[in-house]
Amino acid sequence: MAMPTMRDDTLLLDVRELDVFYGRAHALQGVSFTLGKGVLAVVGRNGMGKTTLCNAITGLVPSMGSIRLGGQEIRGLPANRITGLGIGYVPQGRRVWPSLTVDEHLRLVERGGRGAWDLQRVYRTFPRLAERRRNGGAQLSGGEQQMLAIGRALLLNPRLLVMDEPTEGLAPVIVEQVSEMLSGLAREGDVTILLVEQNLGVALEVADTVAVMVNGRIARMLPAAELARDHELQQRLLGVTSGSEDTDAAETAAAPSAEPARVFTVRRAGDDALPRSPQTEAPGHVRGFTRWNEANPDVAALDVPVRTGRDAKETLSPPDADATESASLAWPEAASSSMGDVVYVAGTFDTKGRELAYLRSCLDRLGVRTVTVDLSTSGKPSSANVGPNEVARHHARGAHAVFTGDRGSSVEAMAAAFERFILTRRDLGGLISAGGSGGTALATRAMRRLAVGVPKLMVSTVASGDVKPYVGPSDICMMYSVTDVSGINRISERVLANAAHAMAGMVQNARRIRERPASKPAIGLTMFGVTTPCVQAVTKALEERYDCLTFHATGTGGQSMEKLADSGLLSAVLDITTTEVADEIVGGVFSAGPERFESVIRTRLPYVGSCGALDMVNFFAMDTVPGQFRGRTLHRHNSNVTLMRTSAEECARIGAWIAERLNRMEGPVRFVLPEGGVSMLDAPGKPFWDPEADRALFTAIEKEFRPTSKRRLVRTPWNINDPEFVSCLLDQFREIEPAGAVPDRSQSGR
Repeated sequence: MAMPTMRDDTLLLDVRELDVFYGRAHALQGVSFTLGKGVLAVVGRNGMGKTTLCNAITGLVPSMGSIRLGGQEIRGLPANRITGLGIGYVPQGRRVWPSLTVDEHLRLVERGGRGAWDLQRVYRTFPRLAERRRNGGAQLSGGEQQMLAIGRALLLNPRLLVMDEPTEGLAPVIVEQVSEMLSGLAREGDVTILLVEQNLGVALEVADTVAVMVNGRIARMLPAAELARDHELQQRLLGVTSGSEDTDAAETAAAPSAEPARVFTVRRAGDDALPRSPQTEAPGHVRGFTRWNEANPDVAALDVPVRTGRDAKETLSPPDADATESASLAWPEAASSSMGDVVYVAGTFDTKGRELAYLRSCLDRLGVRTVTVDLSTSGKPSSANVGPNEVARHHARGAHAVFTGDRGSSVEAMAAAFERFILTRRDLGGLISAGGSGGTALATRAMRRLAVGVPKLMVSTVASGDVKPYVGPSDICMMYSVTDVSGINRISERVLANAAHAMAGMVQNARRIRERPASKPAIGLTMFGVTTPCVQAVTKALEERYDCLTFHATGTGGQSMEKLADSGLLSAVLDITTTEVADEIVGGVFSAGPERFESVIRTRLPYVGSCGALDMVNFFAMDTVPGQFRGRTLHRHNSNVTLMRTSAEECARIGAWIAERLNRMEGPVRFVLPEGGVSMLDAPGKPFWDPEADRALFTAIEKEFRPTSKRRLVRTPWNINDPEFVSCLLDQFREIEPAGAVPDRSQSGR
């Protein structure tokens, strides 16, 4: 790599052709850069060599090449000599002693008042440390431990401060405080800072210059202000984005205003053709700052070194904590589908501290980075990286809503706070916990909000029973603890170790999948036995271009499809079978709950829907049908499932309920009415054929439906399983299908 031209007497740090090997692994490969005054931020994906660079500069790992501090060669010197020459190190993970108080930590490194930094200045800079000066390291929250690690390094009065991931695992409010403190140090000019930071917002706000590391090399150095202004460059170099255009608003503005909002009717062959609209591209997901989540081979070709300095004025601030939090709650994938590699070990450390610490130690031995999170509500001192107070501050009403003095309400409120907390963790690669029924309820509520594919494992005393309330539609792995989660014994040791190894494997596999080239986009389809011919025909027509994921509409099926939509894993939805709504309205056993359709509303995915199996409500065996329904039209589907025909009044309520949800969808929408019947059983001569009830359903939908240029209601004369209806569904889908699909060879020449 070409070096910038500089006079040696202007340099503080001069690194040239630095190589580090771990056995046969070449971790750093010819790294060269210079640093004068100011702040240099080193960014890049996990495993690129950033921590190794810090350890090499501070003498903690052997290296080859040259490292000069103020013109003096320091490579090969013992770490204590390097520290004495003026390098302070804030290591990843803080590394505070659990048994030493804050004051004892700081007095160990205090140099008798020599230099600009003394004990009193540290306490003035970090008032919280002054308040906690008699507390041991194990009693500090993660943010307090980070303050202590920084203060400890500053007491050495270093010329160069090397900081490795100073905001990792911290609550947003603490991240903001650390960022402000770093900016203050840079302004005062007392110390030059080499900052390794995964939070791109912090790096851009604090640094003058940014170095991008790829595969053990510095691929590019550029002013932070330049990178902050150029979102396309952020995406190209790091695979991140700091925001997105309001694509939906743009689409709305671009929509032809002359087009009337109306209901479209499909006629039989020989009638006028169905009106068509221009293809509408699906709006993208709203995304906040994320970690870089895919390899970028183009970065290695960029080699434009830039001298560091104090000339960068414009910065890109990290997103507002409140805005990020609310966005995460509305868009779970924004915080969790772009995963990091840190495993969060969460639970009640006041009662399960030994077991959770054992999980963490197992993961540490496996080389997995961890952050411990304490969810206890007892008020006892915490040894976790993130204490209960930090988690509680994420509650919608603040920490006071958590620590009420009543155990039941406190635990419930802590679960709500942890759910909001975990969605803000951009470095999260997995979540693991261990506990009894209370601890399981605490942890799994947050787990259910994480995207499908994010590793989540719960070691629980209740895992051998009915786990549906804990797992829901998510992919939580439940592991039975066998013995109570109460201490470490020959059984719990094996179970917890197995859980840690399983989590390590899942995180490694999740990383491999993220780095794998994308295949066909996925679409979700809903099916019931009585709509199978339609769904199978649609799948056959689309399977070459899409990964077609079919969900059995039995309540959990619809929830699972919507969970994937919220997780950013679906490109479109063909909701052909909406029968779960009938069970929700009338009281059947296959309801997906009142949240049905909400994920499509949130994500604005392209949506094609229909009325599949809305002619029926589901119960189990015949003798389980409630007494008030015994005189209704019942059909024994099999020995375990009984179907009841919906009435005209029920169909009207179902139709109004669906239309209200459709009206809140802001993405491209087509809802198609099969006026020839909504299932196999709803056809002339079949047991559920009831034109009056169907008419009530269709009339209610049409009456309440509000068409727009992107939202259309389409009437057809066919039964839902007729080939003509299938062709109509496919035509509607092709009008609004998302960009990026494999080309449709069947449509070539049309």
